[in-house]
Amino acid sequence: MDELDIKLNQYYAGKVVRKDLTKNIKEGANVPSYVLEYLLGMYCATDNEDDIKQGIGTVKHVLADNFVRPDEAEKIKSKIREKGRYKIIDKVSARLNENTDSYEGHIFNININKITVDDSYIRKYEKLLCGGIWCIIDMEYVYDENSRTSPFRIANLKPIQMPATDVEEYIGNRKFFTLEEWIEVICRSVGMEPSNLDKQTRWHLVARMIPFVENNYNICELGPRGTGKSYVYDELSPYSILISGGQTTVANLFYNMGRHTVGLVGTWDVVAFDEVAGINMKDKDGIQIMKGYMANGSFSRGKESINANASMVFVGPQIRNYAPI
Repeated sequence: MDELDIKLNQYYAGKVVRKDLTKNIKEGANVPSYVLEYLLGMYCATDNEDDIKQGIGTVKHVLADNFVRPDEAEKIKSKIREKGRYKIIDKVSARLNENTDSYEGHIFNININKITVDDSYIRKYEKLLCGGIWCIIDMEYVYDENSRTSPFRIANLKPIQMPATDVEEYIGNRKFFTLEEWIEVICRSVGMEPSNLDKQTRWHLVARMIPFVENNYNICELGPRGTGKSYVYDELSPYSILISGGQTTVANLFYNMGRHTVGLVGTWDVVAFDEVAGINMKDKDGIQIMKGYMANGSFSRGKESINANASMVFVGPQIRNYAPI
């Protein structure tokens, strides 16, 4: 460990995770990095090598037993049935079924559809309605031959994200780090080693994260492939969503008139578009609504004017013969 690692473990004990562990464990596990870092934070947030090795073993065991691979979905379903109750790690989304006045869930990798989702989870975690979130789920199997609903039940659901953060602790301990050290901390937080980067590149990485901490901060970045543009918004935080290919609708992004629900800009801190040149709105007025939202932080649908705080990010390949933005 270098001096910065020692200081981080001194002032932020239990909150420091080695990024190389994430890379090693991620191979073979098709989950976002923040999911793995959440698990590593539970078992490996220490500078003791023996504890780290033991923690890595625990994380691998949890992933092997509980993470659902799509090709093993039927095996996991069988485990839930045979044991009656089983914990899994998977992505969950929900929608309102107007005919039954209830919420139905879809669990992605295990491919369970129309599973009942309790109203309390929808009230706590609105992102379930907007693309879904990764969760630790206690699944139950209760078969009733007279019931038309799925025998699979959600006994408990917990999003994989950090609990309430003590911001004052971070602010209070910031004084023990110089500006350059703190920039290095930020760079390492996104998996980049600052000692290999010049000053301009470090600031560039910091600028990528401004949309996470500033409301309605909109940016566009064009650059070479493989430089981490999309990675930041897809892998690092449970509070951002990446729209691949640029295909979306006004109902999905802003407001669904049929369901009277606000779209992605109302439930995510950052909405990012990959391959910005390919953005395609199926609605004719979609681009105009987007432009108005980016200018004012609000949009109109029907008789209502709706405010939202989500930042918008547009990333894409570098234009030939032009310098990266």
